[in-house]
Formats: sequence, structure tokens, C-alpha cells
Amino acid sequence: MDSLPKPEVILTHESDLDGLLSGLLLVRLAKARFDADVPLEAYHYNLWKQRPMTERAAWVSDFTFEPRLDRPNWLVLDHHTTDAIPRQARLIHDPAKSAALLCYELCRDAGLATPALDRLVHLSDVADLFLEDDPDFTPANDYASLVKVYGFWNLHALIGGDAEKLLNHPLLEVMAVKHRVEDPLGYEWSRANVRRVSAQVGFVDTTIGNINFIVHKLLEQQATPFPVLVTFFVKGNRTVIASFRSRNGDALKVAQRFQGGGHPNAAGATLPRHVQNPQDAVEYLRLTLDPPATSAAPLNNLGSLFAAAEAKR
Repeated sequence: MDSLPKPEVILTHESDLDGLLSGLLLVRLAKARFDADVPLEAYHYNLWKQRPMTERAAWVSDFTFEPRLDRPNWLVLDHHTTDAIPRQARLIHDPAKSAALLCYELCRDAGLATPALDRLVHLSDVADLFLEDDPDFTPANDYASLVKVYGFWNLHALIGGDAEKLLNHPLLEVMAVKHRVEDPLGYEWSRANVRRVSAQVGFVDTTIGNINFIVHKLLEQQATPFPVLVTFFVKGNRTVIASFRSRNGDALKVAQRFQGGGHPNAAGATLPRHVQNPQDAVEYLRLTLDPPATSAAPLNNLGSLFAAAEAKR
């Protein structure tokens, strides 16, 4: 704990509960350790890729460790697969733990553990690592849906940056009703409306219901011929987020084709600005993953071309 650098900023992933919770935990740890209100910044993958890393000291959670983060006085806590080797930064890395759990272990060492945080971190771990055999899998995904439905900063404002206020939040009643009523209806509709993007990827159209539940069930029951399923989320500014899911580790490989990232079976990517709706997104993915074959130049006329050239001599 004594070796932790005092951060100028705390950086985290904007797209999910793991990013929100790990960011809040690091803000609390910095306050306890340095008596400082360190600003929190959150990014989707595309903006994260473009962000300059100019701070002399920073804490980063829930983003893949890469060479540009290998800076003196930088602390990175993450669980995504990486080939980069830290030479200057301090990396706390474990693929078997969520970023929130890695951050919480530091908080425990600092005496900041609470029963409420124990519960929240466990739920985040189950949802982010998609531990489908865990008895808390369903409520964990309801918690994760809060960020998907209401947005990172909206939820942050609603709880005033106090992570414990997420526990048993009234909005979970909305998630529970949606899960009970909408999910079965949404699953049946989506199962009949899966469209081919490529031989490997299918687009799951959705109307109502928890998208994670629907896609999980489609993959679990092998209800489609596609090993990777993609859904899209359109933000208020028309930015389209693609979410890839699989059971064989191929989701991340597909997301990386679009400068995205994530886990082997749960990954995402922000699509270019000219893609503004799901229809555009399907075409963009199709052209990238399954481009039309280009016809080779015809060879049967080469003989006549040579004959004509000889005749002119």
C-alpha cells in the first residue's frame, strides 16, 4: 500500500458496472490514502484509444494494459488478456477476477471493506466474468443492467458517487419486472429474427427484454448456427456500440477487428461515426467480415490481345 503513487486522475471503463464500481472504489481509496478528491474519468473503447496519456501519475481500472500505459507512477488494475510487460508502471492483473475485485482487494488492505461493498463486488464479479453457474447470476445481471439502461454518469449522479447506494436500489425493481415479464417474450421474438452477418457472426435483433439474457440463452441452447452473436446499442448522440458474445472465445477476436476489446466471450467495439443505426451497423460489419468477392481480370482474351499487338508491328 505504501508504494501506491498519488494519482492526478483515475481512469475507468464507461460501458459497464465493473468500470463504474472499480472507478468508485479507487476514488475512495485515493481519498483515504492521500486525503485528496481525485477526478474520475470514464471512456468507451474508441475514445480511450485516442486519449493522450500526459499525466505524471494515474490509476487505471478495467482497461487492457498496453505499452502506452507503461509509465512511471502509473497503477493499472485489470483482468483482460495482455501481452504487454510492465517495465515502469505497476500492473495488478488477474484474468480470474473482475477489475472491481482487484480494486477492492486494495481497499480491504486499507481498511475500507464493508458488508455492502462485499456484496456489490461479488455481484460485479459474477456479471462481468459471466459466471453463469453462480447462484447470483440473475441478480448480478440485473445490477449490471443498471449501467446499460441508465448510463454510467446518470447512475453516478443518482447515487452521488456512493457505491453502497447501488445495493438494493429501487431501480432494481424495474430490472426484476423487466426480467420476469419482458425476457421470455423478447427471447422468442429475437430467436426468430437472427440475421447473418458472416459465416461466424449473427446479428440478434431485439425488441424488449434483457439483451444479455437473450443472447446468453441463444448461445446456451445453440439456437442459431453462429458461434458469435452481436447486438447494437445506439447512444443519444447516435454513436453505435457493438456487443459481441460467444462461448468459444471468439467474441474478442471479432471485436478486435473493429478496434474493440473485452473478454474472450464478451467484448465490444464503438463503430465509426458514419454508422448511426443498427441497419448501417449490420452492413458495416458485413462488409468488414464478409466482403464481396472481387472478380479476377478475364484471361481468355489475352491471346487475341497479343495477336493484335503483333499485327501492328
